[in-house]
Amino acid sequence: MKLRLHALLLGVVALLLGGPAVAGQVSHQRFASETLGHDYPYTIYLPDGYAVSNQRYPVIYLLHGSFGSDRDWASSGNLRTVADRLIQQGRIPPAVIVMPGSLSWWVDGHNEAARTAFFDDLMPHIEASWHVHEHREGRAVGGLSAGGYGTLNFIMERPELFAAAAALSPASYSPMPPGNSSARRHPAFVDDEGRFDPVLWSQLNYTAYLDDYLAQSQVVPLYLSAGNRDPLDAETHARRIYRELVDHQPEQLMLEILRGGHTWRVWRTSLPSALMFMGDYLDPPRPLEE
Repeated sequence: MKLRLHALLLGVVALLLGGPAVAGQVSHQRFASETLGHDYPYTIYLPDGYAVSNQRYPVIYLLHGSFGSDRDWASSGNLRTVADRLIQQGRIPPAVIVMPGSLSWWVDGHNEAARTAFFDDLMPHIEASWHVHEHREGRAVGGLSAGGYGTLNFIMERPELFAAAAALSPASYSPMPPGNSSARRHPAFVDDEGRFDPVLWSQLNYTAYLDDYLAQSQVVPLYLSAGNRDPLDAETHARRIYRELVDHQPEQLMLEILRGGHTWRVWRTSLPSALMFMGDYLDPPRPLEE
């Protein structure tokens, strides 16, 4: 009995001496957005040691889904636990992860100018307020469902801004969203008479940017994923996007099909792969004076 107790104590001591666990910090922030005319909410993950490191970090923007909020990735996606583990294992560089909130589908829709607010208000605010890189190789963007829709729009319209991207179950339906999609009742795409606006959808979907994106040489490496039992058929749409891009960027494209539907179970499973994919293209932290 004494030998067993002694062995147990040695095991505990070994764990304690194994070094402190990585523990990033998550907080909820907001700032006044000139574009929106009200406060812009966002949740932010700061890697362990951020406050004392005297470094600039890569920044990853993670977009929520339809009718979601800036707190979704942290509360439902286990973001902090996943990021802590991947950083501790050296699978991704220490990074600042920004999870913004939007009342729209990340577009300048009928209800708010979310796209303009992201580019003109949020990104400058983050780069002025936090120690993050301010160049392309220090930025990535990803999102789930409607956030995947926004991600594809952002990288195809502004490929010069992002080093990598990830679209999980992207709601980038073409030519139109299916009948069970929340896009058909979302204020972003519903006109003053309460009807879904198909013209606006076509004008704002990634397909409006695709030809120009394919015509230029700068590519944004992209991770795609979807569940194989998705009731919105995200797998079909993800596969179509893959086919549209594979000849243009064959070595900078990844598609992962997972078991499951349009749920957090799929997105939580996909998140580590998405972060590792984006992390491979991001500059590591650098001293502030560089």
